Amino acid sequence: MPTAEPLVAAAAALSKEELLRDYRLGWESRQASLAGRKEVFMGKAKFGIFGDGKELPQLAMARAFQPGDFRSGYYRDQTFMFAAGELSLQQYFAQLYAHPDAEAEPATAGRAMNGHFATRLLDEDGNFRNLAELKNSSADVSPTASQMPRLVGLAYASKLYRNNPELSELKQFSVNGNEVAFGTIGNASTSEGMFFEAINAAGVLQIPMLVSVWDDHYGISVPAEYQTTKQSISEILAGFQRNAPGEQGFEIFVVKGWDYPALVDTYLRAAEVCRREHVPVLVHVTEVTQPQGHSTSGSHERYKSKERLSWEEEHDCLRKMREWLLSEGHASAEELDQIESETKDVVKKARVAAWDAFFNPIKEERDEAVTLLEKLVAETGQENALHDMVEHLRHNPTPIRADIVRTVRRALRFVRETRSGARRNLQNYLEQVLAENADRYNSYLYSQSEQAALNIAEVPAEFAPNAPQVDGREVLQACFEANFRRDPTIFAIGEDVGRIGDVNQAFAGLQDKFGELRVTDTGIRECTIVGQGIGAALRGLRPITEIQYLDYLLYAIQILSDDVACLQYRTKGGQKAPLIVRTRGHRLEGVWHSGSPIGMILSSIRGMHVLVPRDMTQAAGFYNTLLRSDEPALVIECLNGYRLKERIPQNVGEFTLPLGVPEILQEGTDITVVTYGSMCRIVQDAARQLAEVGISVEVIDVQSLLPFDVQHLIADSLRKTSRVLFADEDVPGGATAYMLQHVLDEQQAYRFLDSQPRCLAAQPHRPPYGSDGDYFSKPNAEDVFDAVYELMQEADPKRFPAIY
Repeated sequence: MPTAEPLVAAAAALSKEELLRDYRLGWESRQASLAGRKEVFMGKAKFGIFGDGKELPQLAMARAFQPGDFRSGYYRDQTFMFAAGELSLQQYFAQLYAHPDAEAEPATAGRAMNGHFATRLLDEDGNFRNLAELKNSSADVSPTASQMPRLVGLAYASKLYRNNPELSELKQFSVNGNEVAFGTIGNASTSEGMFFEAINAAGVLQIPMLVSVWDDHYGISVPAEYQTTKQSISEILAGFQRNAPGEQGFEIFVVKGWDYPALVDTYLRAAEVCRREHVPVLVHVTEVTQPQGHSTSGSHERYKSKERLSWEEEHDCLRKMREWLLSEGHASAEELDQIESETKDVVKKARVAAWDAFFNPIKEERDEAVTLLEKLVAETGQENALHDMVEHLRHNPTPIRADIVRTVRRALRFVRETRSGARRNLQNYLEQVLAENADRYNSYLYSQSEQAALNIAEVPAEFAPNAPQVDGREVLQACFEANFRRDPTIFAIGEDVGRIGDVNQAFAGLQDKFGELRVTDTGIRECTIVGQGIGAALRGLRPITEIQYLDYLLYAIQILSDDVACLQYRTKGGQKAPLIVRTRGHRLEGVWHSGSPIGMILSSIRGMHVLVPRDMTQAAGFYNTLLRSDEPALVIECLNGYRLKERIPQNVGEFTLPLGVPEILQEGTDITVVTYGSMCRIVQDAARQLAEVGISVEVIDVQSLLPFDVQHLIADSLRKTSRVLFADEDVPGGATAYMLQHVLDEQQAYRFLDSQPRCLAAQPHRPPYGSDGDYFSKPNAEDVFDAVYELMQEADPKRFPAIY
């Protein structure tokens, strides 16, 4: 594999000013790390994790980073962000203090701990900015190696922009696919499966993905001999090295983290081949140090030997750069001393400014609250708990907003029997600050733009009078074809999606019509299929990523939960990835092909929409809505519905369904049964049988679980029927409990009930193979009949005598 052989021309091209600029930036970053640790220990920040020891490789990487490029990294990349011009020292400290203002802390608005970097890809209206002119960083995630699946998609987008002529006009996102996706990861995190899956996917796809491994020999306290075979990620990946230009594979470089000229040369070479040839590259940066240890949670002296600590001090990259600058005559000792001294002052000023900007508004809010509280004290006297609360707040040297609100709420509790202007003023103040803090800490779980899914206008489906009955899969096929023709940014990837048109044929023939770049087969790698979609969506494309069966979503649930679902939230509207994950589940047979883990999904991916259409026409309407919105979603199709007959709407690519609006499939007066997906047919069958014994059932298909019944239509039904059964195929306490909570708690429909609400779920185990396994494991029509009948028997035992 290539090593960092010096390219004299590249290194010599740097002027003295450029060299000293890098040295200054390196020391500013180091001083920021040192100061950040002290701030945590002083109690001004909750936790700190820093990039000290990795300054030089990140300075070198920044030299190869160009407008339009993307970073997908991890929480030690502060020097790179400084050097790329996408992070200021004051913003760095603002994040350490958790400043909840996107102007002061543009990466996460204080929502992620320090070291989690992002640039704002969207304008104030939620529209993409001109990403081709910007240096971009996708929003960091903490779980180790979770940045890797998204990295595949960021690089894959360049391949699509270069090779699909239909995308050539989208200059806002790409210039001929010349953009490189830079990934960074620690050596220990390369042990994660996501890393290996992403590396393999990039090698197959041949995409401009440049991965840097910062190798400091440890993963917290665990050394490399416990982490990596041969203690070298580049050695064990040597088989990925391509043998000659034009062949499939990687370029792999190994370079020491303290060798500044070799680092600069390596990154210029690596980025050039990546950018020009769309060849993935691995840069293994060895002999990296970590002067302050892993984080503020502990000291590395506990697990590193004295010899190792001495070696790290000797091989500190900034010390080595100083030695190199002096030996090559680029600067004098006095010049370098001055730079080092000046960086301390620069960092101190930024730190103080960031603290003042963060803390002064809180003090002002505290003072306003104290003024209002004093008026209450004046009414109640000095010798009581209210007075003590106010004085404690007044003299708190470092209050947080929770202290203010907590005191106000307790004060109002204290004067709950008082009616006065002071109390009303304090109540108004509380309402105001709660609204402000809701924006600071609770906003942007979903899109707040005009393109949000809930803002997409409903367009009813139109059917010709003589519309033929076709297989449900043909409805989806027609829907996808119409959307592919309408929007060239839409593409689909997944196992068996391309040549055979997916295992259920909804994409059949579309690869022939639109080409392999639009409808593409992938390997068996659910996590990076989703990641490929996330990264591409971040770059303005509209991916549909297919997970073949719902059970296999577990391979990707972590990346869905930790990355795309919380993306808008953790950037406070700064980034979006309108990814559609398409899958299918319910009512097949066998432990691993019958999944309905809906409760797990609902709890894991808040921030995505979860849609459960009962048939393929409903699914098509949801796809049409989603492909016009700017939000991510999971669509779970009914696995047993592809061969059932439906009519194709005349406007199959245009009609839309609203999210969060249930549909009444059958009106009734005695009881409401709430369900979704494949259970709809079972419940309707049971309703017909119940009608034979005089029970009128209202059947409601919720259709959309996230969001859920935004108009409270189910509560309206209970007002009429006074009884309810929630039925689905999840385990007990799963989605049935979720629906019950929404209807009884949020919609307060308990007021309308004359009988205990009931839930009918599957058995707590996975369904065994075979039709009998399905029947005895998941709710069937007889189970629904019996559950409803028992409710009615309790209400009128004479009319409905016991069956069993």
